[in-house]
Amino acid sequence: MSSWITEFITVLLSTLRDVAPIMGIIIFFQLVIIRRPFKQLKNLTIGMIYVVLGMTLFLVGLDKALFPLGTAMAEQLTSSDFINPSIDPSLGIVWQDYYWVYIFGACIGFATTLAEPSLIAVAIKAEQISGGNIKAWYLRLSVSAGVSFGIALGTFRIVTGTELYLYIIVGYIIVILQTTLSPKLIIGLAYDSGGVTTSTVTVPLVTALGIGLASTIPGRNPLLDGFGLIAFASLFPIIAVLAYAQVSTWIAHRAVLNNPKEGD
Repeated sequence: MSSWITEFITVLLSTLRDVAPIMGIIIFFQLVIIRRPFKQLKNLTIGMIYVVLGMTLFLVGLDKALFPLGTAMAEQLTSSDFINPSIDPSLGIVWQDYYWVYIFGACIGFATTLAEPSLIAVAIKAEQISGGNIKAWYLRLSVSAGVSFGIALGTFRIVTGTELYLYIIVGYIIVILQTTLSPKLIIGLAYDSGGVTTSTVTVPLVTALGIGLASTIPGRNPLLDGFGLIAFASLFPIIAVLAYAQVSTWIAHRAVLNNPKEGD
């Protein structure tokens, strides 16, 4: 119990140190540049205490639960007993044998993204600002599907040991082509969707999964091969949201063609 308290205090002090520059900048601009007192100072103070405590508990939770969980899942899914007890190690890695890894990566990517608080906030704002033209739920599903595919493809890359930059180059070529063909209304939102996925819920599990895979698969280096899944989680949601916009536009266009009176 005492060790847990010591660790909590250590993380709390570290969090205070990290938050201090942010607070310093805000206080400086508010009092020196803007020269106005803080409104609802009591609520702001209580809110900051909640933020610091929440970040501390979250960081402790990452170390105690999410990182070990991701590593443990990677170890179990890649163990020879689970994949196929009859596999001869001398034959090398057969990427088809790791299909449960790809399925798990896809499922965990979809689930964590759908629960991502930052994505929920962005989706709600997008629906409000667009007057309902962009549906928050459909946007969240599109982004989650993009992350799901990206994580599955990223785990495939780790298993096969292929170069990361090849996937990223091809992915951004697709994004550029889609950008030229997508409605301008959705482009900025699609690019932002790639950023909001890499937040509090998705990053810890995905990072732990990547490092765990690279640590347990023979011939892979955790430093060279373990990182990069976050890049997939950022890139493919852009592709998914742009595709969602293109499909929606095509459906609306077809509806107008089939019912010309409604389009007038």
